[in-house]
Amino acid sequence: MLKIVLLLYATLLFMLHSNSNETQSVITVPQQNTTVGSSQNTASVSPPNTSVPQQEGRIYELELNRWQIHNDNSHATETTDGINNALQWAHEQGYTVFKVPAGTYLIAKGSNGTDDPHGRINMVSDMTFLLDDRAVIQKESNNFQDYSTLLVSVGVKNVIIRGGTYRGDRDTHDYSSGGTHESGYGILFQGAINSKIDGVRAVNFTGDGLCVGGGGGFMQDVYAAGFESGGLNDNGEPIADASKVRTKVRYELTHPSFDWTHSLIIDNGQKLSHGYDIFFYRADGTFLSALKQQIQGQYVQIPEGAKTAQVAFNGQITEGQYAEIWNRVQSTNIIVQNSESAFNRRQGLTINGGKNILIQNNSFHDIGGKDGTAPMAGIDVEGGAGDNGFINENVRINSNKFFNNNRYDVIFYDGHDGYLENNHLASKGAIGLAVSDPFTGTIVKGNHFDGTNIYASHDVTFIDNSMNDAMTGFEGPRIQINGMTFTDSLLSISSSTAYGVTGSDIQINITKNTVESGLTIWKNPVHLTDVTIQGAPALRAVTGGAVDGNIFDNLKVIGYNSTYGLDLPPGTYNNCVFESPKDQTGGGPSINNAGTYLFNGCSFKGAGLGAGNALLDLTVRNSTFNITKNMYAISISAAKKVEITDNTIVASEVNRENPADIIQLSYNALKDKPNEILQVAVKGNSITTNVETAGIATFNAGVGAGPFLIENNILNMARLKLKANDIANMNVER
Repeated sequence: MLKIVLLLYATLLFMLHSNSNETQSVITVPQQNTTVGSSQNTASVSPPNTSVPQQEGRIYELELNRWQIHNDNSHATETTDGINNALQWAHEQGYTVFKVPAGTYLIAKGSNGTDDPHGRINMVSDMTFLLDDRAVIQKESNNFQDYSTLLVSVGVKNVIIRGGTYRGDRDTHDYSSGGTHESGYGILFQGAINSKIDGVRAVNFTGDGLCVGGGGGFMQDVYAAGFESGGLNDNGEPIADASKVRTKVRYELTHPSFDWTHSLIIDNGQKLSHGYDIFFYRADGTFLSALKQQIQGQYVQIPEGAKTAQVAFNGQITEGQYAEIWNRVQSTNIIVQNSESAFNRRQGLTINGGKNILIQNNSFHDIGGKDGTAPMAGIDVEGGAGDNGFINENVRINSNKFFNNNRYDVIFYDGHDGYLENNHLASKGAIGLAVSDPFTGTIVKGNHFDGTNIYASHDVTFIDNSMNDAMTGFEGPRIQINGMTFTDSLLSISSSTAYGVTGSDIQINITKNTVESGLTIWKNPVHLTDVTIQGAPALRAVTGGAVDGNIFDNLKVIGYNSTYGLDLPPGTYNNCVFESPKDQTGGGPSINNAGTYLFNGCSFKGAGLGAGNALLDLTVRNSTFNITKNMYAISISAAKKVEITDNTIVASEVNRENPADIIQLSYNALKDKPNEILQVAVKGNSITTNVETAGIATFNAGVGAGPFLIENNILNMARLKLKANDIANMNVER
């Protein structure tokens, strides 16, 4: 499970060296600011207030003796059966709150794990299961690969699980049978409707403390023999059409799962178009309606009165065609809030087939550990839809705290429409957020990534987030970064497509010169606007590969490392600022890659621009250079084309005894070697120096250098120092 994400996790590490008003019929999605009181220095959180609002209805105070229930962590079988019998009775009597007094209730291991109803609490509809703050639901030690402690099963609705502690058998579990033993659940929702988990603790389970997933379902394979050439007209009647492939028969929609979901999925098509049309028919066979241009892998709503369906794809009959018609019951309209899930081996919370899920004001911490099992995340949104699992959609994760989790805080692995807002993700050195290939449509807003990394595959919008002491791995396409502050962190982008990653209003603050931080660009070009990088990292504040076509608008790099300078990736730099620290003794921005560079309207302060590559195409125009040390403004050792036009250069600290050349085309060490600078034009520049020195120096260009065009330049104190074959026109030396 999660092999792709785990591989990416390893790669990333390598790169690094509420209380709302409630009714019993519908659960709404409230907006709250209530938080669970927790800190990174404590192992648990204080239990929330579980007082019962008056509107929750009739309360049944559980009578232990009547139902042969023990609250002293003994008599597991009697206690488990007693709770289930009492729940059923209370439901039949019209009670809506089932209140469990203080004590420890041992839940039987059962005879075969998850499938045994005698090995768990089985919730009923329209009921609040309320534990006293001092009540503990303890799972009996067992040796099963999977189990559940409390189950809300398919179709059970209007349930609230509130208060108390659910504790697993992690420390006493028998793992001797082999395997991962990763599916020991605390509270498990499987196809629940309009339900809530509120103010509980779920700790020490062999798998997940909490799980909100799907259950039940239907699946029909359609093999090649089930398709024929032809389409369906607007009345749902078969027609001859060589550009269409349709199913030969109409498939019945009578499985019980359709009554819960009123939807189906066409998926896993082979040698069939991704889109399709679906036609619905009544019980008497007459046409009802059609849905056109649907997409495989997403739910399609079944219209009322439909009993069968037939499907048509674009294309022609081909050997090996295959598709699946299936349905799973998602847990729908679920809230998890004000709770804590911690010290579990696998996950804090898994969303495994959920629709309209809100997770707010919780604490997820200390997941995994030495005996943990992958993926070891605070929250994992993973349904396995591509393997006939469950689809996740519309999952909101708001205002939660994550810390001390082994590998991840949050994973959006598969599904669509995810929201991560206002969370504190602080599992140091782990991945705070992973968005994988099978997940589409994620909004990440207002979160603090505190020492935790981000990996994002595609279809993610980042808005007003902050990060410290960590790094990113952004791939794209369709990744947008709008407003983000990085502190001592590395913004690393490796876009899978040209301009698959865009960004604006980004601040990178570097306060530690012992860490690698700043901006790095690899693989494909990006477009970044209004990026400010301030401070000196261990190496370079800007670097990257030979990625041609980048666009940087209003990039500011201030106070970068005085030893290593900057290694700028190719691209267009519009209105950019490069300002070296006042104590700079080393180089400034440098160009070592092949590719096309355009500096337009830029400002260079302190140190100048150095460049050298035989395949370099460099243009510097309408820019200003304020050089405050005895060094060049522009120095080029190799290039296929150079154009330096209409720039203003002031060098105010040139040393009189050993003056630097201001624009130097090659230098003394290369003058007796073959020339590597080909086409050159230096035009319309103003060069001012404090002492007499070479303002434009071409005489070291090397053996075999052709003529360079030097014209319309104005030199104040500076002088021309050209080779004999240069074309010098209308230059002024003052």
